[in-house]
Amino acid sequence: MTVSSQRSVRLTGWGRYAPAQVLTNADLERMVDTSDEWIVTRTGIRERHVAAAHETTASMGAIAGLRAIHTAGLQPDDIDLIIVATLSPDHWMPSTAALVKEAIGNTRAPAFDVAAACSGFVYGYATASAYIGAGLASNVLVIGAELLTRYLDYTDRGTCILFGDGAGAVVLSASDEPTSTVGIELTTDPQGAYMIWLPAGGSASPPSAETVARGEHKIRMEGRETYRFATRTLASTALAAVAKAGWTQDEVDLIIPHQANARIIEAVAKGLDLPMDRIFVNLDRYGNTSAASVPIALTEAVAEGRVKPGDKIVFVAFGAGFTSGAVALEWTEDPARARDADQVVRPEHVTVRKPVDWDSVDPIPPVLAEVLAKPLPGHMDLSDVVPGEPEHAHAHAPD
Repeated sequence: MTVSSQRSVRLTGWGRYAPAQVLTNADLERMVDTSDEWIVTRTGIRERHVAAAHETTASMGAIAGLRAIHTAGLQPDDIDLIIVATLSPDHWMPSTAALVKEAIGNTRAPAFDVAAACSGFVYGYATASAYIGAGLASNVLVIGAELLTRYLDYTDRGTCILFGDGAGAVVLSASDEPTSTVGIELTTDPQGAYMIWLPAGGSASPPSAETVARGEHKIRMEGRETYRFATRTLASTALAAVAKAGWTQDEVDLIIPHQANARIIEAVAKGLDLPMDRIFVNLDRYGNTSAASVPIALTEAVAEGRVKPGDKIVFVAFGAGFTSGAVALEWTEDPARARDADQVVRPEHVTVRKPVDWDSVDPIPPVLAEVLAKPLPGHMDLSDVVPGEPEHAHAHAPD
């Protein structure tokens, strides 16, 4: 669809959150038969963030959401609708969006989740645009948040090396000022429904001692088929969105792709006939954060000076169910608006209310907890020794 209405839709706020704990490839070498060289060569990933035991998808999403609201110059109750894209909800019910609503202090917005796996943020963006275009909302918070490290089989080197945790968010707002036409393309190919999936936990295979024993609550993936789909579909979906925006691909200033695999991203650049300097990549530091991938990358691209007003930007993602989605839009906001968001919205100030008289077991998989508790030999804390850090060290520092 091409979004057009009397009120234009503008991206006015953006923010992200990454847990402080980092899991490196060297850490994974102690858990599964793999190596840093093997992982980097095949995926481009060097490290990923891991949520602490007290963190959840909702808490990470709330932090990113509040940072996006702050950047937009709004208050939480200015938000008319909250959409959370995730495949790793806090609970199957209530929605993670409902928990986020309470955590950010919003009292008036309807809230719901979107389930489109790694394409979820783009699907949520399209939904928000439609609400605004139809006059049903003026400010919509769209969050992509994932806590995937609790859904991984740490004996399967094909999946456990890929995924990390985090959240990103944007605020979309109605505007009477003219702006570039937005092109949106969404696709679904059900033939790939079981190429990336969680076998148990749903109504087709409810949780039981047998499903747990068989490891059916962990992510499974057919890597080759997924790779073929992604390399073919990401480029075609992006091109469709560009065409709907009325642009040519040469006019695109920056592509922000789903951060799944460096080889896939390079194939997309080739398919779009664009140099890699027009493709934003932060995969090496985050791994695949599914629905959080694109908004985290967007926030970092803006912070690094890769985006300025008037630039033509394309987001594109693919995911389980063999979904894909792309948005082509013209950037309108001053990147400096977000400069203090991380300092203003601190993780320790955001709380997701727990159920009464109920305590979860330790949510972190034991093998992962063991590795994280034992630093690699030679790891040293130099924070009290080194008097300062170069500026580039702060640019990518975890929250």
